[in-house]
Formats: sequence, structure tokens, C-alpha cells
Amino acid sequence: MNKKFETLGVKPADILLPKSGTDMGKWAVVACDQFTSQPEYWADVERIAGDAPSTLRLILPESKLNDADVEDHIADINRSMEDYLARDIFQTYPDTIIYIERTQSDGAVRPGLVAAVDLEKYDYTPGSGSLIRATEGTVLERIPPRVRVRKDAPIELPHVMLLIDDPKKTCIEPITAAKESMEKVYDFELMMKGGHLKGWKLSEAQTDALAGSLEKLVSEDAMKEKYGLTGAVPLLFAVGDGNHSLATAKTCYENLKKVTPEDQWASLPARYALVEIENLHDDSLKFEAIHRVVFGVDPEKLLAAFKEFYPNAREGQGVGHTIAYTWAGGSGYLNVPNPRVQLAVGTLQNFLDAYLKENGGEVDYIHGGQITDGLGSKPGNIGFKLPAMGKDQLFKTVIADGVLPRKTFSMGHAEDKRYYVEGRKIR
Repeated sequence: MNKKFETLGVKPADILLPKSGTDMGKWAVVACDQFTSQPEYWADVERIAGDAPSTLRLILPESKLNDADVEDHIADINRSMEDYLARDIFQTYPDTIIYIERTQSDGAVRPGLVAAVDLEKYDYTPGSGSLIRATEGTVLERIPPRVRVRKDAPIELPHVMLLIDDPKKTCIEPITAAKESMEKVYDFELMMKGGHLKGWKLSEAQTDALAGSLEKLVSEDAMKEKYGLTGAVPLLFAVGDGNHSLATAKTCYENLKKVTPEDQWASLPARYALVEIENLHDDSLKFEAIHRVVFGVDPEKLLAAFKEFYPNAREGQGVGHTIAYTWAGGSGYLNVPNPRVQLAVGTLQNFLDAYLKENGGEVDYIHGGQITDGLGSKPGNIGFKLPAMGKDQLFKTVIADGVLPRKTFSMGHAEDKRYYVEGRKIR
């Protein structure tokens, strides 16, 4: 393995895939944190998978996370993992990185790489200086239930998606251009309108070239060119999806360290987590704004409080941060000329957190401007529409502000989220 990977927080992995002859359309299911309020979706997945080998038997949909018999679900998952290993249904691809192409519901093709990341180089604490960082705040209460699922599992299956900031397209795109000469490892249609998925194994030369390209992304010159920063702690991977799953893997690894001699930490399989890596600048990745509607408040009082919270705020549009609002009394804009944070969503969310804690009311996070206006115009409500975050702002904001405000952006529709396909032994 190329020695550069040791400092980059990523490396090839011994990847498990079902052996030839497995019905991959039944094997792959969508990330467990999707369709949590739609039990009928998971019932359809159950029907499609039937008795065939399926990742459905190896994951716990979050719609079941609070079931009274959740411990029985977890025990069944661990038994299924052991059963699949005992039945030898997997083929192992040693020291491998897989290049994938996912055809999304909109027809766009999203390229990525499946590899393992070093959890020693991941920290979800706001303000962290690690190579791998969370983009949004981590809700610590969400981790313990997920730890119960992972701690005794012999296999992991990833739905974590990490982003690299590669505007010159030097890492993934050269592999895309060479895919026809690579060894294809799967090519199949995903269930439940998930689109299509293809995968190819990187050659040793491609793997070495990737290490060199990733190293350049975090060079002093690259940090200065992209962010105007010198002497900054480099950020290579920002979590785009699945941060709580990655935080769970980190917690399980840290727990193991407590009962393992330090000289053995490097050899713990649980030190690493399998992820999908994507280029932030690929055209298939769309960032959509997530708007806010506040319920059970006096909109006029709230607007006045906003202007007290930001004494330089004014009505209308202008330089700085501009936020549109709609309530039963009309619509308009709030402008904060000299914001203290990078993004308008941060300006709004910081105010809302303080206001609602003091005055009561509830906030919901809404996709779509028309829905926001419709809900905001009802008595006792107010809707706020936010500008979409530019891709070039993501890494710069995480470096400057620590993490993004929660629900800053949406990255793809539910059916376009990662499907479980590859696995890796973690015990």
C-alpha cells in the first residue's frame, strides 16, 4: 500500500461483495435513515428481498430504532451477519478501492470511490482540526442507540458519504476516464426507484495516483488558493451524509481502545470505517436550501426581536445576508449588512435558537419555497426562505465556523441516497 495513505486518513480495504450469482437487486437496500415515517416503504423492501441474501437482514431501519423489541432486531442482525459469513456468500477483494457510478432519479450519473477512512483522523467536535470533519452539529443523543447496533456486529456496511473539495477534478475524474479498462465488479438496477449502480476495481497504479492527488488537495498551496488561508489546519474530507453513523463507528473504536493495549490500536479492524467519497464539484451533486417555518408565534414580535438581536439589521435587500420572510400580514426581506458568520442560515438559526428558547414556539425545516410561503402565511406562523449555499462555501465555512448550522442544505432526494452494497469485517 502506498505510504501516503497513512497520513491522508484513507486507505484501500478488504472489501466484501456477494459472490457471482447473487441477485444484487435484492441485495442492495437504501440507507437505514431514509423513509423513517413511511413504514410502507420498508414493507415493500421486505417483500422484494424475500428470502434472498439481502443487506436488509444486516441493517436496522431507523423506523424500528425505538421499537419495544429493538434488542431482538439487533440480535437477528448479528445472527444474519454470522450466517452469511458461515455460508461463504462473500467474495473478498483485498486492499481494494472501488470506483462507482450511481445513476440518480434525475438521470444524472454520480461518481464516487469506496474506501476505508481512519477514525483516528476523524473528529466531529465543532472547531476540530482533524483531516475528516463533520459539516453539521452532531446530536450526541443519537449515538448510543446506534452503538448498540454496531458494537457486536462482525460486518459493517457503509452509507456514509464524504466530500472532497477538488475544483480541478484531479482525484476521481481521471478514474472515470479509464473505467472501460478496469475490472467491473457489479452492474445492476437498484430496487424502489433507486436508479442504477456500477462498480469497478482500481488498479494498483490508479490507487497510487489517487494517493498523490489527495495529498496535493491538502498542501499549503492548495489551502491558500482555495480558501485564502496560510498556516491553516488542512481539511481533506467533509461529511456530506451519515455523520451520526460515522460518529457511531468512532465511538465504538474509542470504546475498544479503552480495553486494548495502545500498541495494538493500529491493527484493530474497527479503527477504520468504509465510506463513499465524492467530489463536491461534480455536476450531479446539487445543494438545495432548507427553509424554516416557525409555528405558534407572534410574527410581528418575532421580526422586531430579530432587529434587536442584530442592531444593524434592516428591512429590504442588500449586501451581507438577506433572508426572505412571509406571514399572514405580508412578506418582505431582512438584511444583515455585516454578518458575524459565513452563511445566512447561521444568521437566522442563531437568532431563532435564542428567541424560541425564551419565547416558545416551534420550528420546522422545509424543502421548497412555495410550501414555506404557504405555511408561513397562516395565522401564528412565519416562514423564512434562505438562499442556497454555494458549493465553494462548504469547506471554507467548516474551517472558519467549525460546523454548519443544522439543516443547512439537502444533498439529493431520499431515493438517491447511498444503498448498502459493499461490506467489511470489523471484528
